[in-house]
Amino acid sequence: MTALQEVLLAVSLWPILFTISNPINCGDEQSSLSNCLSISQEKLLDRVIQHTELIFRVSEESCTLFEEMFIPLPLQLQTNQAGNACMTKALHIPSSKSEIQQITDKWLLHSVLMLVQSWIKPLVYLQTTMTQYDFASETLLNKTKWMLEKLISLEQGVVVLIKKMLNEGAMATTVTEQDLFPTDLQPDILASIMNDYNLLSCFKKDTHKMEILLKLLKCRQNEIYNCA
Repeated sequence: MTALQEVLLAVSLWPILFTISNPINCGDEQSSLSNCLSISQEKLLDRVIQHTELIFRVSEESCTLFEEMFIPLPLQLQTNQAGNACMTKALHIPSSKSEIQQITDKWLLHSVLMLVQSWIKPLVYLQTTMTQYDFASETLLNKTKWMLEKLISLEQGVVVLIKKMLNEGAMATTVTEQDLFPTDLQPDILASIMNDYNLLSCFKKDTHKMEILLKLLKCRQNEIYNCA
């Protein structure tokens, strides 16, 4: 079996959960989601926000590390100017300030959940491919592993939050796996590195978007005028 086939096999074996269920392990008091079902709605929302902030911070650190190790400055500038075609664009989640302010609390929560779930499988892929790079540091590999673990924990917290706030299960997505996950993987090492860099950059953008949506939700829950 080739290295590329091993990557595809590892990715195909990872399930994305789209149904409501009781979270088994919501973490502990230290930057995690503890006892999701028993804590108050307000406290759970605060923990979900803190969790998202931490993931965003580590995604920034991971992008910087990846750039320092693999991406020369000219390529960084070229990539930034061209912009990233992020896979989650297919989800059609509002991004402008005016669009975000118009969506309901229900869609704020479900938008966050869709973003979280759409990134679990790509992070499995990212963790697998980066182990093949000769010069990938343990620090970067550990950060990637940490982000995947915390993203799964975040999913559990958001699912419980939906149940608490909306008294319903998670809505099924109509976007197929093929829409979200690239199937035209290239075995070439440079193409693989640039693809991973794009994934990390997009993940950083989407975790920031999750943070914005959740903070808007908290603002609305506190009935603060003119939440932005």
